[in-house]
Amino acid sequence: MGDTKAKTEALIPNFKLDRVLNQDQAGRRVTLCGSINGSPALLILERAPFPTSESFLGEMPTSLTHLQNLGANDIYAWYLANSAPGDTKEFADLKINLIYPCTEKHVNKYRKQGVRMVTETPEIYASKIRPYMQLQREQGRLNWVWNIVDGKTEVEDVIFRTPKGRDGDEGFLLLPDLNWDRKTLEALHLLGLVERMDIWSLRDLKKKHIPWLQHMRSKFIESTVKTYPKLEADQLKLYVHYQPTYYHFHIHIVHVQLEAGATQATGKAVGLESLISQLETLAGDGEAGMDQTTLQYTLGEASEMWTEIFRPLKDAV
Repeated sequence: MGDTKAKTEALIPNFKLDRVLNQDQAGRRVTLCGSINGSPALLILERAPFPTSESFLGEMPTSLTHLQNLGANDIYAWYLANSAPGDTKEFADLKINLIYPCTEKHVNKYRKQGVRMVTETPEIYASKIRPYMQLQREQGRLNWVWNIVDGKTEVEDVIFRTPKGRDGDEGFLLLPDLNWDRKTLEALHLLGLVERMDIWSLRDLKKKHIPWLQHMRSKFIESTVKTYPKLEADQLKLYVHYQPTYYHFHIHIVHVQLEAGATQATGKAVGLESLISQLETLAGDGEAGMDQTTLQYTLGEASEMWTEIFRPLKDAV
C-alpha cells in the first residue's frame, strides 16, 4: 500500500507540459496536456479551498508577500498578493478586497445566510422599498460612486466615458469592476456607471429611456472589444441587478464564460436585452416604466430588507 502511494505521488513531478487545454472557474482551475515518462497525461490543477483554521487565517494577512494595491476609493481598496513567500510578484495568487471601516450592513451582506424568494409588487415598491432606497442614499453609502462619476478617483482606470457633463442625463462611463483581477479575460468584469443621479435602479427606467439604454449597450461593447482585442462582442454579457448593492444605476459587463455565481443567478441578475425588451412591451407612452411591474428576487435572511420589510409582511399574512 505504502509502495503504491509513493509511486503515485512520484508521478506529478515527472509531468512534462505540452500545452494548456483549458482554464475555467475564473482562472481557479487549469487543465494541462502533457506526458509522464513518455506516455500522454492530463493534469488538472485547482486551487484548494481555504482552510478553516482561525489561527492560520489570523496569521495569513501578515504573511502575504508582494502586496500590490490596484486601487482605492472611499472605504474600498483592492490588491493582488502572493500567499507563499517564494512566489514571484509576476504570478500573484490572491485577489484581495478590503472594506475599511466596514459597517454592520457589509458584515450581513458577506456572512453565510439563508436565502428567500420575495415578490415585490408596485404597491410594496412605492410604500416600502422606495423609502428604504432613499434612506440608504442619504446615509453616504454612495460616496465612492460620486468620486468616480465626478472624476476624483479611478480616472486612470476609465475605459470610456462621454465628455463629463456634456450629455446631461445621458452621460456615462465604463471601468473595471473592483472584483476583477484586471488580467484573466475569462473572468472579465466591467462596470458601466451613469452620470445622472435620478435613476437609482431599474425601477426608475421608462420606455423613453430605451434609446439611451441601447446607446450605452453599443458603446460598452464597442469600448470593451477595443480595449481587449482578444474578445469579440458575442463573448460579452450585460446585466443589471435587482436588488442592486447600491442605489445608483449601473450595468455589469462580463465574459460569457464567467461562471454564474449568486450575483448572476435568477432572482438577482436581469439581462440588459431582456430589460429593454420588457420596457418595449409595456403598455402606455414614454412615461410607462418598470415601477408598474411586479418583480421577484432573492434576499439574504440577514439583509435589512428581509428583516425590516419582507419578513414582517410575510408574518402579517
